[in-house]
Amino acid sequence: MGKKKHHHSSNGADDVVRPSLSNKEYEKELRKLQVELCRLQEWVKHTGERIIIVFEGRDGAGKGGTIKAIMERVSSRVFRLVALPAPSDREKSQMYFQRYMEHFPAAGEIVIFDRSWYNRAGVEYVMGFCTKEQHASFLERCPEVERYIRSTGIRLHKFWLEVSNHEQERRFKARIEDPLRQWKLSPMDLPSRTRWYEYSRARDMMLEATDTVDVPWYIVPSDDKKRARLNCISQLLSLVPYEKVPASKVKLAKRSTKGAYDDEASLEGRHFVAERF
Repeated sequence: MGKKKHHHSSNGADDVVRPSLSNKEYEKELRKLQVELCRLQEWVKHTGERIIIVFEGRDGAGKGGTIKAIMERVSSRVFRLVALPAPSDREKSQMYFQRYMEHFPAAGEIVIFDRSWYNRAGVEYVMGFCTKEQHASFLERCPEVERYIRSTGIRLHKFWLEVSNHEQERRFKARIEDPLRQWKLSPMDLPSRTRWYEYSRARDMMLEATDTVDVPWYIVPSDDKKRARLNCISQLLSLVPYEKVPASKVKLAKRSTKGAYDDEASLEGRHFVAERF
């Protein structure tokens, strides 16, 4: 199936430990990649391309930070983030893929799924929210559905962020201790710590069934958040044959003086925000 293996040491870290990127180095490289994301955006708008990007991984793997780095400098009208809540009773009665498909891109759109239909291969299976039969059916049918998605002209790219046991534990502890991060703790986070190997086996079954030549999984080692974000964005850009679209020249128009009046004085007496800083 054309898989690319990553070699890890027993504690989950890469055998070769690379020095951490400084904030300055990271921001410099990220800016370069974000410029390219803007070029990709213009190409997608110009050509009417449709792209889906799927992000999966264990809780605490860094999906949110990677997605934020992608979305930070682009238009939310082109790059659209989809992070669906638990399905309603009505959605549970639908065809499994149905609620995801209604969010698929139209011409000139890129849709990012922060978790996706692969919930069935991970949390639903491990936590007992679906039956073993439903899980097996999903793994069998998913490659067929993804081939169909590709056949309609949609570009589909899947990224799995792989965090080590030690680093996930460290990040969860940081969330518990930091009031600015506690909101990141979901009801599924703490149970996921006790079921580490169950999630590992679920991951392995998912990759075995759905890491196909047509729609492969790209695994991103994510213990080093900065490098993970840069490597992931760089890989994404390499997968799309975008080109720089000629930009029309923009000239700033002069302000018209027609109907001129003192539009600052007219605000006197209104409620202004207190200048506390």
